[in-house]
Amino acid sequence: MLVLWMFLALLLMICINVPIAVALAVSAIIGLVATEGVNSLVTVALDMYDGSTKFSLIAIPMFVLAGAIMNAAGITDRLINFIGALIGFVRGGLAMVNIGVSLFFAEISGSAVADVAAMGSIMIPQMKKRGYSAPFAAAVTSSSASLAIIIPPSIPMILYAVSANTSVEQLFVAGLIPGLMGAAGLMFVAYLFARRYDLPVESAFDTKRLKETFIEALPTFALPVIILGGIFGGLVTATEAAGLAVLAALAIGLWYRELDLRHLKRAMLDGGMQTAVVMLLVAASVLMGGFLTRAQIPQDLAAAMLAFTSNKYVILMILNVFFLVIGFFLHSAAAIILVVPIVVPLIQQVGIDPVHFGLVVTLNLAIGQQTPPVASVLITSCSIARANIWDVSKVNIYFVAVLLTVLLMCTDRPAIPMFLVEQFSR
Repeated sequence: MLVLWMFLALLLMICINVPIAVALAVSAIIGLVATEGVNSLVTVALDMYDGSTKFSLIAIPMFVLAGAIMNAAGITDRLINFIGALIGFVRGGLAMVNIGVSLFFAEISGSAVADVAAMGSIMIPQMKKRGYSAPFAAAVTSSSASLAIIIPPSIPMILYAVSANTSVEQLFVAGLIPGLMGAAGLMFVAYLFARRYDLPVESAFDTKRLKETFIEALPTFALPVIILGGIFGGLVTATEAAGLAVLAALAIGLWYRELDLRHLKRAMLDGGMQTAVVMLLVAASVLMGGFLTRAQIPQDLAAAMLAFTSNKYVILMILNVFFLVIGFFLHSAAAIILVVPIVVPLIQQVGIDPVHFGLVVTLNLAIGQQTPPVASVLITSCSIARANIWDVSKVNIYFVAVLLTVLLMCTDRPAIPMFLVEQFSR
């Protein structure tokens, strides 16, 4: 009964626009005082501090900073030029360029909101100028930006790894194939739209231009090599790769001599605020996690679920529906921090690999970023495109269907995400 009252208090505070981290901490404190008395609050501040200072969490601000440097240093523009020369000759090529650049940018920033803010401000005006409708431009930009939480490095994957006490590096490896599948599917849907609405071809394929843009963008390709090569090769941890990514982005920016310090300062401040919100969520989750563990809530949930079914695939499908629903109402960081510690004992008991489950959770939350009412990525894209969210959603449903298909495939066929994990674990 106490847990129910805590949940209702949490829900009420969220509904009246209390920040989720504050609501989470207050609900946890109510539970602690009710069960253990006021003396249990003596160590609250220390517990929150310890929970938010884990080494792997340092990767979050580092990856956000690397993405900010990319934008401020003209690196993104060179990527657009190269990918435009590579696939711009296809009908609707600018939409595919948008997806391709988001795929690359996702490998640096790890944040879908950062991706859509960076790419949208550049690509959406260009697409509208070339005759693409505002809803279509916003939908392509929004859905492709969600690749940032599937393709490594991914901030939600880092949070999941901390919450589930599993390997960040293995999660990054698991996300690579599903992310590429998602990008290919989004490009296919974009091509179908291009054929249907006779969207323009940007330019004929020009080997000379492709070579020139490739040479100009060549230093940029060092970034994914450093991040993914270092992690996949076992040379560095995810946190160390994040630090190296920042140094590499700075070096490339200085090489291009286009580092806009004013733009960089603004991006760093935005990234700092985004990181602070995540860290406060992590700190608050420590209190809630401690209370739930002592109250045996995760164990009770596992027992109830196992009494219903012990088939791990049925349980995965139930959890899929659950995460899809909460993705409508919670941001990915809040959903992971609030729910994952509760369901981890369940997946362990039925033999679900925590890395596989982490990929499933991440895909669910990528879809949640595209589904109102919360839909932080979709709303950002609509704001940039100056398009009505419902008009955009009518187009975006086809792109969301691609992400949903990838989710179902990865749920039913664990070998899809786990193949590379097993290869690199040998």
